[in-house]
Amino acid sequence: MRRRLVISYLLLMVLVLLALETPLAATLATRETDRVRADRLADATRFASLAGPALRGGTPGPLDAELAAYDDLYGIGAAVVDRDRRTVVASTRWEFGAGTDLALDTALAGQQFSRPEAVRPWVGGPLVVAVPINDGGEVLGAVVTTTPAAKVRRTVTAWWLLLAGIGLLAVLACVSTAFGLAGWVLRPVTELDAVTHEIAEGHRRARVRPRLGPPELRRLATSFNAMADAVSDVMDRQRAFVAHASHQLRNPLTALRLRVEELGPSLTDPDGRAEHQLALEETDRLATVLDALLTLARAEREENQRVTVDAAAIAASRVAAWLPLARHRSVTLALHGAGTPAYARTVPTAVDQALDALIDNAVKFSGAGGAVTVTVRPADGGIALEVRDTGPGMTAGQLDQATERFWRAPDVQNVDGAGLGLTIVAVLVDASDGRLTMRQGEPRGLVAEVWFPAPDDEPVEPDEPAPALGDDPVEPVGSDAGRR
Repeated sequence: MRRRLVISYLLLMVLVLLALETPLAATLATRETDRVRADRLADATRFASLAGPALRGGTPGPLDAELAAYDDLYGIGAAVVDRDRRTVVASTRWEFGAGTDLALDTALAGQQFSRPEAVRPWVGGPLVVAVPINDGGEVLGAVVTTTPAAKVRRTVTAWWLLLAGIGLLAVLACVSTAFGLAGWVLRPVTELDAVTHEIAEGHRRARVRPRLGPPELRRLATSFNAMADAVSDVMDRQRAFVAHASHQLRNPLTALRLRVEELGPSLTDPDGRAEHQLALEETDRLATVLDALLTLARAEREENQRVTVDAAAIAASRVAAWLPLARHRSVTLALHGAGTPAYARTVPTAVDQALDALIDNAVKFSGAGGAVTVTVRPADGGIALEVRDTGPGMTAGQLDQATERFWRAPDVQNVDGAGLGLTIVAVLVDASDGRLTMRQGEPRGLVAEVWFPAPDDEPVEPDEPAPALGDDPVEPVGSDAGRR
């Protein structure tokens, strides 16, 4: 935008300079040529007055000496010719050329002649002047002079270079002024763009300084800040409501579950006992949903805090925590690449909760006899944590929807979970300036990977290939969050 404004100002300035300096340059060339032409015409007229008696008497008289002295002093060739084009007297430097023929024709016709009209740097040839020699109205001959135009050309070139230098200085001044003006006009827009990106990346407290630029853009900045404040307030209220509602509903839900559970001994009908068990399961499911909503609300409030954590140590602790459940479900759970520290910069508990959700999903959907592998490795200037399972996986369309809130695949609606696990992972990873990627495993299963940036002061080793599935298993996470 700034470049376009500067180019438009510069183009306008160049057009103005061309419109002003082109006629001025032509005028200067014509003026210098006219000055020299006037001197040559005066000299030729004086020679014509001296040549009249010479042509009538047939003797050069003092004219020969005059032309020789004129040639020696000024370096200008001159000649006197009669009406038959015979040279009567000529100086040393005189010579006929293409321009002298037309000059003689014009002068012998009784008119003065001078060419060119204006000497320009790229025009060669001398300045030719011819005047007729009259005697009682009769043309007896003509006086022709040829003046070298080099000096005039140098003078004209100097004038034009001066004009070009002035124009260049004007253009430079225009560019400097245009950059300053464009910067003043666009500074609020540039800051507005930067603040918009900051807010989009999660820095909701970023605001535009409203005292920059023209009044219209200052009003725009003020309106933008007011809008950002309103949106931030609405988001804070929404998250606070979700957190408070989730927290406040836990007590009545716990009381409801106790009451439903106490009804169990009084039920004797088999169908009633089955319905009683389903009611207890639904209360447990509702409790899981409330816990997930509370976790999500807390995660979305942590966008500005960053801590440095050892992702390898956290991965080892989470795998150790999930190992009993994996064994209970006959699933092999292993950890690779956690032998050395792997430092990452994240929001608090991002690595813990992300691994909890991903390992929970992997163990849940791998089934008996399945295998889940957690791998920690440096990647792309940060730390990548990969969770690979041997479950049924997801289709490409399901992968696109997997991080939506409360979304679950149609074929796993009866599996425990709230459908918020991957949503929480996505929020935590995004707040940490990381990324979450999921793909289908080979030959089956799902590969979920979270990447977190490394701290600025911590060097990260170059990428190394992940160890094979069976290498160095370290069997070691918390909340139940449904993947689908």
